[in-house]
Amino acid sequence: MSHILNDAAVESKIITLRGQKVIIDSDVAALYDVETREINQAVKNNPEKFPDGYIIELDKNEWLGLKSKILISIPKGGRVTPPKAFTERGLYMLATILKGVKATETTLRIIDTFTKVREVGQIVSHLPTVQDNEPEYQKLMHRAGELISDLIVPEELDSHETEASVEFNLALVKFKYSTKKKMKRGS
Repeated sequence: MSHILNDAAVESKIITLRGQKVIIDSDVAALYDVETREINQAVKNNPEKFPDGYIIELDKNEWLGLKSKILISIPKGGRVTPPKAFTERGLYMLATILKGVKATETTLRIIDTFTKVREVGQIVSHLPTVQDNEPEYQKLMHRAGELISDLIVPEELDSHETEASVEFNLALVKFKYSTKKKMKRGS
C-alpha cells in the first residue's frame, strides 16, 4: 500500500446507508489496495458467506444520490452497475476470504475503526442521561475525546504533539473536548 492506513482513512470511507454504517465496494478495495473487481469477485465466489444484512445492493436511485453527495472517482468511464455496500458484518466476512499480511492489517484497522465509531455513538447517546457535574460525565467526555482524536488525528503525523478539539452541539448536549496526542518515540 502506498500509504499508511489509519483510523482516519477508514473512518472517511464509512457512510450511512439505510440506517447502517457501511463502506462502498470501491472504497473497500482502496483500503485493501486491490481492484474493486477483486472484492466483488470474492463475494460472487462465496455467496454463502454473505447472507442478507452483510451486503447492501444499492439501487440506481441510491447510487445517483450517493454520487451527488460525495466525490467518487469513476475510473475508465464509470460503473455499469450500482456498487455494493458492505456492512460491518459483511466486512468481517470479507476478511475471512482475503489473505495476506496487508489484508490482515487492513482488516484489523477496519474492525478497530468500526468499534470506535460505535463506542462514540453509545457515549453520545448516554451523555444526556448523566449530570454534567458527575464524575461519570467527565469520564465519558474524556473517553469520547480520545476516540474522536484516534479517528481524526492521523498517527503518522511528523509533529511531536498534536491537539484535536471537537465540538458537537446536539439537541440536549453540547460536547466540546480537546486532547493532545504525543508521537511515540522512534516513529
